[in-house]
Order: sequence, then C-alpha cells, then structure tokens
Amino acid sequence: MNITVQKFGGTSVGTPERIKAVADRVSELKKTTPHIVVVVSAMGDTTDELIALSHRISETPNPREYDALISTGENISAALLAMALQNLGVLAISLTGPQAGVATSGHYGRSKIVDVDTKRILHELSLGNVVVVTGFQGINDALDVTTIGRGGSDTSAVVLAAALGAGVCEIFTDVDGVYTTDPRKVKSASKLSEISYEEMLELASLGAKVLHPRAVECAKENGIVIHVRSSFDRVEGTLVKEAAAMEVNRPVTGVTMNEDEAQISILNIPDSPGVAGQIFSELADAAVNVDMIIQTVQENGFNKISFTVSVDDLQQAKTVTSNVGARLKASGVQFDDAIAKISIVGVGMMSKPGVAAKFFKTLGDNGINIRMISTSEIKVSCVIDKADGPRALELLHAVFELDRL
Repeated sequence: MNITVQKFGGTSVGTPERIKAVADRVSELKKTTPHIVVVVSAMGDTTDELIALSHRISETPNPREYDALISTGENISAALLAMALQNLGVLAISLTGPQAGVATSGHYGRSKIVDVDTKRILHELSLGNVVVVTGFQGINDALDVTTIGRGGSDTSAVVLAAALGAGVCEIFTDVDGVYTTDPRKVKSASKLSEISYEEMLELASLGAKVLHPRAVECAKENGIVIHVRSSFDRVEGTLVKEAAAMEVNRPVTGVTMNEDEAQISILNIPDSPGVAGQIFSELADAAVNVDMIIQTVQENGFNKISFTVSVDDLQQAKTVTSNVGARLKASGVQFDDAIAKISIVGVGMMSKPGVAAKFFKTLGDNGINIRMISTSEIKVSCVIDKADGPRALELLHAVFELDRL
C-alpha cells in the first residue's frame, strides 16, 4: 500500500478557515493519491492556553492529569479536520494517538514513542478514509495518555511514516522551507533547496524552530525524506535527506540563535574524582537535559563547573544544583538566563579549515564576549550575552555569505 503522510502544524490549523483550507488541499490530493494519513497539531496557541489553565488550578499540576489535559488540543484539530473533509465529500476519520496504536514510555510530558501498531490505520485506509491522527500523544503501559514534548507532532508524523513504509513525510508549516537562519530575524536569509540530516539535526537542536530534533533523528534512522513546505502556498520547500546524496560545497549551511537557555555555575567544589558524575547524574535523574559544560580549575584544589540547560528546566535544575552544591560544600551556585547561544552548522566544515577562526574573529572584532564554547565536526557554538545575540546573528550570517546561497 503506497501511503502519503502529511503533518500540519498549529498555525496551519489555527482557525476554522485554515482547517477548511487544509481540507481543500487534502481533498485535492485525494483525487490522485488513494491512501493519505494526516497528522495534526493543536490549533494555534491552544496548548499554551491549556498549560496556563492548568497553572490557574495548581502551581505544580499532577503530571498524569497535566498530560490528560494538554493532549486534548490535538483531539480538537483532528476532529474538526475530519469534519471539514467529510463536508467536501471525502471519507475521513480522526484517531487519537492511542486509537492509532501509538505506544509510549518514559516520563509524562516528555515520553518517547516505542512502537506503532498500524492495524487500525491500515484498516481505515482500506475503507477509503483519509486518516487524521493526533500528533504529540500516545498511550503507555498503564493505558494513560502521555505527551511526547513540545513540537512532538513532527516526531509523531515521521514515526508514522516509518511504521507505514512511506518514503517521504511532508511537514507543512508557516514558512516555505528551511532557511540559512530565521528569516524573521535576518531579512537576507536564504531558503535551502535541500539540507542533510546531520545539519538539520544540529540546527534543530541549536534553536531552529522549523523541525523538532527527534523528528529529524527518526527520519535519519529510518531513511525518511522530510519535505518542509508552507501550508499557505504550493511552492516546493526544503528536502531533508542523506548527505551522501548531496553535493557539499559550502562550509556553513546555517546560523542559529537560541535565547531559551540558562547558564548555571557551581563555585568552589572539591577537585575530586566522581564529583562531576554526581552532579550530572542527579540532573539526569530529575530529567534535566544538560547542553554545554565547562570545568575550570581554580586554586587550592577547587573547581568551578558551568553548564547550560533549557529555560524550561531551570527551576528543576536550580533545586538539584542547590542541593548537591550544599552537600559538596560549594561556596555558591549562580544562575543566569540573560544568555544566548549562537551557532554555525555545516557538513563542509570537515574539509575546510579556518571556519572556527572566522567565527571567533568576527565576534571578537565586534566586541562580543564569548563565555562558553562547544564544537563538533559540523558545528561551532558559543554562549554570549543575550543583548549581543541579534547583532551576532546578523554578523555571522553576513561573514559566511549565507545570503548568497
């Protein structure tokens, strides 16, 4: 069975009129494509509104009930899109994640999809239905609805594409492809016709909002080409695909800025084996993801360890680091959320020396101080003051001539 999988994000289904426009588009495709699965996000800001509603009831909502609440946004979108398709004379049915056989495990609010039982979806497709599936959610072993984290509908769509044997997953959003940087922040940003999984994964992990990192990772593991397209026009978008199938002739593909991270520093901790392991094990046990890490050796056998976390995890990280810092008799713990992480990404870096030097020189020549540095084969990142972020983004985009791609 040749199956097409499409995903429409929150802006694409943000109003009844937009849902009708999506239905028109799917209806047109149905004339030439018999088997279509559509994954939807919640309408517009619905998830944020549900989160705010939960906090009006409780400052620390129960995780199970929290997931039960915020997962309902996708249910609304799916049901409305199915109705809109039916009004156009198209057979359609909406399925929740559990009804679609999406099995999850792990923490509420950030669970992982571990399996998909496709029997129900395949049965509905065989009846001629367009199957509209809620993204962002699944069901765990306790038969509770769980959510898979913000942006998780991208991951739901790619996982379903892999489970159903689709070679391409179309992601429809409010931009018409992947750009060299956020076009809303740098007007000279260029749209890319294609980008490698590795580059897209780095860009997504470093703050680019177009795709969720887990979706890119899943696509790479399963050989699924992602086509990022606009839901508001019919132009070709950006293909996310294997680097081996691409001609790599540029050292830098994109530059990103992430202003949603915070820096934590634990001061004057003993320079003893196992200290770092203790700190980061406790953060991991609290489900706090740590990004950049620097340890500096101070005098008299004491160290300073600094690292970054998502702003969403800051309160939990504060609790953990304050407790572990007290046990280690650290002189203090510092927190700073007025930072930005600026990064350049490109598979061409591996064969073109001097990229990092140009990156650091550009910032230095313009009086932008670097606080932390992290590198990989295809990425250079640094932490700077948040106030310098927009200027650094413009400067790096220009110096690597990304406006000319």
